[in-house]
Amino acid sequence: MGKNRLEAFSDGVLAIIITIMVLEMKVPHGTDLAALQPLLPVFLSYVLSFVYVGIYWNNHHHMLHTVQKVTGGVMWANLHLLFWLSLFPFATGWMGENHFTPLPTALYGGVLLMAGVAYWLLQQCIISVHGRESALAQAIGRDFKGKASPFLYLSAIGLAFVNVWLANIIFVLVALMWLIPDRRIESRFSE
Repeated sequence: MGKNRLEAFSDGVLAIIITIMVLEMKVPHGTDLAALQPLLPVFLSYVLSFVYVGIYWNNHHHMLHTVQKVTGGVMWANLHLLFWLSLFPFATGWMGENHFTPLPTALYGGVLLMAGVAYWLLQQCIISVHGRESALAQAIGRDFKGKASPFLYLSAIGLAFVNVWLANIIFVLVALMWLIPDRRIESRFSE
């Protein structure tokens, strides 16, 4: 299978994930600004998840730019990633509807953690197909962000039961860490 089909399928799944998340936001019955106030936690959790999905979409696109050969293992690793990303709407909705209480926040962190692990596994699978000297392997190098993120997610999961706002701050900080443009792969192909 060509990488274009894999990327198109993944793009479609990510578009559906975003659509499901936005459909979870219910329209208020009131007509004043006060009617929007109860939706603020739902909206904030949506914004955070939208940013995360955007980060995954962007990095997935760049990673697949390095792929020359798609194997069955790469396809399954990609599906594994999409599975965890497909849980974003549920985790986002539960956290937002319950105003960032500990258990929904911890579950949200668990989904973020597993999506991060799945992305790393996909990355490693692609590197195993293309070799340690491949463009992807060279571009990611030591992968500080990829290694730090799971530890930050684990910390946030534990903190969710102690101080839910600190846990959410960690989720935002990890997103900001990944939002800063990662030009490692782009720079390899623009030379």
